[in-house]
Amino acid sequence: MRRRLLIALTVMLTLYCVSWPVVEAGPEQNDSNNTITTESVSAGTEPLSLGELRRKYSETFKFRGPEVKQVALTFDDVPDPRFTPQVLDELKKQGVKATFFVVGSRAKKHPELLRRIHREGHIIGNHSFSHPLFKNRSVEQFQNEIQRTEKIIQRIIGYKPKLIRPPYGEINEAQVKWAKQHGYKIVNWNVDSLDWKGLDKETVTQNVLSAVVPGSIVLQHAGGGVGSTLEGSVEAIPEIIQSLRSKGYHFVTLPELLRTNKAN
Repeated sequence: MRRRLLIALTVMLTLYCVSWPVVEAGPEQNDSNNTITTESVSAGTEPLSLGELRRKYSETFKFRGPEVKQVALTFDDVPDPRFTPQVLDELKKQGVKATFFVVGSRAKKHPELLRRIHREGHIIGNHSFSHPLFKNRSVEQFQNEIQRTEKIIQRIIGYKPKLIRPPYGEINEAQVKWAKQHGYKIVNWNVDSLDWKGLDKETVTQNVLSAVVPGSIVLQHAGGGVGSTLEGSVEAIPEIIQSLRSKGYHFVTLPELLRTNKAN
């Protein structure tokens, strides 16, 4: 009798376990500090590197343009009343239009500077609201940073940027997928001036000129943290432009280089 009861209980427990539903967590349920994407978890693989993401999402994730003799100058971390006006002055003297990636919290504090960038014919991109390391954030947090910033930008200059540059150039696959689904382009760079280190004019100039090839996207900054200096980067602008022009390069904005729209 006891043996029959044990067999019956075993059969019932087996049927119960087979019928138990499997629940999978969506991206918004992931821990905000988890860098592993939903895709990598389900596949049991490591997160994709930036190079792998660019190859997999080549229409959305850009770091350079077509191999034509064009160069796009880009400036991050604006607006900053210490350095942004100086950069704008130098670009105006050289007759060059550039692309500026805006931090929402700074645009909120300095709307007049954002209006000047726009008024002088430069392109505005989205650089998040608070400059976080996106690869360690959830899709929901990424979305909030982007949309919060674009609302501020739209209120000040009248359009929502199509171009996103993640702070530090870091992003994860789930975030790239969200950007693709909503019509954005992620734009990093292939020439790094390293100007954020406070380098002098000669070093910044050398860092740029030694790395430029047709279709390059150059990273500089027109805003910095407390105590930082970008004087060397500002002073390097005329020499960079004049040297590359002498080699037959033309300066364009990112939408021109990537053949896309500025607004989303």
